[in-house]
Amino acid sequence: MRIEIICTGDEVLTGRIVNTNFAYISQKLEDVGLSVRWETTVGDDRESLLRAFQLAGERADAVIVNGGLGPTVDDLSQEIAAQAAGVELSLNDAWLGRMEDFFRRRSRVMPPNNTKQAMLPVTAEVIDNPIGTACGFALDIGRARFFFTPGVPRELRRMLEEQIIPRLLAKSGLQTTIRLKRFHSYGLGESHVDTLLAGVDALVPDGSVKLGFRAHYPQLETKLTVRGRDVDDVRAKLGPVEREVRKRLGNFILAEDDQTLEGVVLAELARREASLATVETFTGGQIAARIAHLPGAEKVFRRGVVGRALAEIGAAVGLAGAVPAGELSRETAEAVARAAREATGATHALAVLVDLDEGPDRIELGGTICLAIATERETASRRSRILGGREWVRLGAVELGLDCLRRQLQGLPVYERTDFEKT
Repeated sequence: MRIEIICTGDEVLTGRIVNTNFAYISQKLEDVGLSVRWETTVGDDRESLLRAFQLAGERADAVIVNGGLGPTVDDLSQEIAAQAAGVELSLNDAWLGRMEDFFRRRSRVMPPNNTKQAMLPVTAEVIDNPIGTACGFALDIGRARFFFTPGVPRELRRMLEEQIIPRLLAKSGLQTTIRLKRFHSYGLGESHVDTLLAGVDALVPDGSVKLGFRAHYPQLETKLTVRGRDVDDVRAKLGPVEREVRKRLGNFILAEDDQTLEGVVLAELARREASLATVETFTGGQIAARIAHLPGAEKVFRRGVVGRALAEIGAAVGLAGAVPAGELSRETAEAVARAAREATGATHALAVLVDLDEGPDRIELGGTICLAIATERETASRRSRILGGREWVRLGAVELGLDCLRRQLQGLPVYERTDFEKT
């Protein structure tokens, strides 16, 4: 099935906002075996929108239009959709009532211009938006079925997953029993994992298992898309492939499916009724920020210490004057982690100390990372060197620290070389 995505809005066309909606739609479609053939970005111009809708209606089987469903004068999707389909706009009383109730429940009066959002092409099928006022809808233009969605990301995502993807699968004739299995890893590059997993999809010879990757440094997502007659068929196909992926990637798998690295760390600490303190330089509190806001963190997270100078860090954890000068070392990180644990009363303390190279930001710029994890019984540490510029080092240090803490909690080796480290 040939699918096109049309993203609308001057702010998207001119780059004033990053078009994350297209990436999300395309990725979600790919996950269920539906590939996007074309992507078009159009500004808030009637003639350009009309031509884009007409062209998509000539070449695509299905089109997802994102944006242009708001109440303002530059929101043109309903009007141009009706024109392209050769039908009139009419007031949808049911949706108007939904909007009025939406505002009433929030003790607000609906502005008159919101009525525009209930003006739909007369042939349109309403697509529900349970969390907003922008009414999604579908109608035929040319040979294609068009699906109109709001630009607000959380509204788009709900509509896409609950209503549009099932309609597209039904239209495509593909088997609708699909399972997406995801493995999240840190420390292995995409080409390395591709080599490690060569042939795993061939364990199911009928081609119903598809292997894919999504790299977003510092993590890599490995995806298995499995099709089958029913749930049992999908489960039977996925089982051997899933086991082989776990075997080949081993300790580098940090989470699966909707899990996150910080969520896994928090769950391991909570299971032990343990607590955590963090100490960071250069990463600016990003390790603490990954954990402290999660549900349940109030019972686990004790304190986060952030600084840039080692002397300041030492003073903050009760090591005033005791932090050795000179090159950053594992011993320094160990001393800081132990002091932080004692000062806070936490069962675990993670110290991630970074010595950034001097000079302007460039691809050769690197940082030396010394981290330590202190518990009552032991202190584990490692030293790492990462190149790639300031942001690359910062992101790598955050991920490395959290992943080493995950490994320590799961009884895995804290030091296992990654693809991102300089020898």
